[in-house]
Amino acid sequence: MAKLYFYYSSMNAGKSTVLLQSSYNYQERGMGTLLFTAALDDRYGKGKISSRIGLQAEALIYGKDDDLLQMTKEEIKQREVNCVFVDESQFLSKAQVYQISEIVDDLNIPVLAYGLRTDFQGNLFEGSQQLLAWADVLHELKTICHCGSKATMVMRVDENGTPIQEGSQVEIGGNDRYVPVCRKHFKLEVLERK
Repeated sequence: MAKLYFYYSSMNAGKSTVLLQSSYNYQERGMGTLLFTAALDDRYGKGKISSRIGLQAEALIYGKDDDLLQMTKEEIKQREVNCVFVDESQFLSKAQVYQISEIVDDLNIPVLAYGLRTDFQGNLFEGSQQLLAWADVLHELKTICHCGSKATMVMRVDENGTPIQEGSQVEIGGNDRYVPVCRKHFKLEVLERK
């Protein structure tokens, strides 16, 4: 029986690396995979999932109004799909999380979604909130804070490395804009500076 998996973490925990490795494992065994990535994140080019260590693969792009169930059905008409992978799943809408649950429940295809749990203000993203509620399996990917503790939060910084407390929830960036931190340092650097 297929399941919906949510692999979540803060920044720099290797979500895209794990996604690409898992997809490769399926392909190495002659199974077809379908990869989705958010249209919002085009740092490495449109329709590409890239890891910081250099792994890369082509992916279908999803926007806010796209129907991932329908896109998957269209892909299945052309080739075999044994597993679906969703990168940047924090950007999914509530409706899209429902759609990927339908891929699991109606098409009997496992879906592995990878994304951030919270934003730079410590709030859940819509997609992450729904995945935490609906996924069959939750798996935290771990990384560390500068103090050596487990990093569970994301801190947005300006060009000088100063923490930012306000702004839009979504601002695409990498190591130049975001730093993984533990809850203690998130509170010290972000919440208590307000």
